Amino acid sequence: MSAESVPPVLLYDGVCGVCNSAVRTILRFDPHGALRFAALDSDFAQAVFARHPTIKDVDSVVFVDSPEQPGERVAVRSAAALRVVDYLGGPWKLLEVARIIPAPLRDWLYDRVADVRYRIFGKYDTCPLPPPEVRARFLDA
Repeated sequence: MSAESVPPVLLYDGVCGVCNSAVRTILRFDPHGALRFAALDSDFAQAVFARHPTIKDVDSVVFVDSPEQPGERVAVRSAAALRVVDYLGGPWKLLEVARIIPAPLRDWLYDRVADVRYRIFGKYDTCPLPPPEVRARFLDA
């Protein structure tokens, strides 16, 4: 299987309300129906962190291109969010205007929202089980 044919994976905080809402939105608008998902505390995510030790302590969404392939690449924080926008395409591409903001500032803003995400958007006791019709797209579910 070529790296291009391996669908990307989005690692997310499985107990975060805003993260789960974002995953549901992505599932609804995914034009390819291929993006897969894994919680940050999953075995899959831990293997990604082992291959990319510089992100092992990251508390952020992680977009993994060509997962488990020699050309595997990861994007974190705002860069990961912009990879999702790029993946979704269509009208979502309008959000790429955020690229004009320097990455350090984008990441600072991302981190400020991440710091308060549980207080504002809530937190689940456990990672919610995905609906049966999309469960196959969740790794370690």
